[in-house]
Amino acid sequence: MSARFRRVGVVGGGRMGAGIAEVCARAGLDTVVCEADATAALAARERVAASLDRAVRRGKLEPQAARETLARIVFTGSLDDLADRQLVVEAVIENAGAKTEVFAALDKIVEDPAAVFATNTSSLPVMRLGMATSRADRVVGLHFFNPVPVLPLVEIVASLHTSPETVTAVEDFATGTLGKTVIRSRDRAGFVVNALLIPYVLAAVRMAESGFATAVDIDTGMELGCAHPIGPLKLADLIGLDTVASIAESLYDEFREPLYAPPPLLQRMVQAGLLGRKTGRGFHTYGQA
Repeated sequence: MSARFRRVGVVGGGRMGAGIAEVCARAGLDTVVCEADATAALAARERVAASLDRAVRRGKLEPQAARETLARIVFTGSLDDLADRQLVVEAVIENAGAKTEVFAALDKIVEDPAAVFATNTSSLPVMRLGMATSRADRVVGLHFFNPVPVLPLVEIVASLHTSPETVTAVEDFATGTLGKTVIRSRDRAGFVVNALLIPYVLAAVRMAESGFATAVDIDTGMELGCAHPIGPLKLADLIGLDTVASIAESLYDEFREPLYAPPPLLQRMVQAGLLGRKTGRGFHTYGQA
């Protein structure tokens, strides 16, 4: 099945969606990125182009390969342009209602009854999204990590309805076509990585909130004391504080463990629009959004 995943669609052209589209196009796939409208589609194109330019400057990609990669991607503001796709990866905002709406629409639009729908959700139940379609056996979690062109890991998550054939095909696609390393997880909130990572990040937020240590000292402590490449609060800023809060809420809703509850400081920062790197300010301040 995976050998026929030559036409790929990506719904959502933010950092994650743009990164997923880039790795698919780098692998030689015919790729379509769908955004909310033409303006957002143009922004998605600029996001991919900037990423490819960085890869060229760093010597990771030849200029001709970058041009060919961008030429393989069509950017659109209409879901109807995904009608002929064989694999569609959803990468919209981490919100159950928004994602469910996308899957219900794709179920009506994508013509191939054998097409596979994947979600890049980092915390929401794959089952819930699959049940919004008439093909829950062909809905699977395919969770990439940011930045997608750089980080090698993908989590594959099967719901109770996902067929073994779908899981195998998507794993073959992720490893054989995209060159990623795959780990499998059960369909539980947070999967493997975020179920471990988010409590750690939230503990750092609580430490800053209490005045126990500054954000700079917390991050420096983990970077230099534990050899982490990035401190927990810098990482939260990179992920996006709104996304961190959404994952925490999903984890808390499922497990009801206090360590998963989003701290008040995190919630207030999200309400204030201080979301990290993408807005220029979070636990740290950045030169530009």
